[in-house]
Amino acid sequence: MNPASLMKLFQAKNQFNKEHPKFVAFLNAVFSKGISEDTVIEITVTRPGEAPMTSNIKIKQSDLELFEELKQLKN
Repeated sequence: MNPASLMKLFQAKNQFNKEHPKFVAFLNAVFSKGISEDTVIEITVTRPGEAPMTSNIKIKQSDLELFEELKQLKN
């Protein structure tokens, strides 16, 4: 990834953190304890005037391995 793209991504991350501090704090609290196999992650999307849509995943060992690889990219 080129430096300009990295800078743009970093700025977008900072803007997201500024606009959604409660969500960022929530994610930090969740991930500070770590995610283990068989953890269920659920997300609900509610659009104005529409019924909520919910989905979830149960974390597998392969997901944990992917998370670890992504963490290595961050460093």
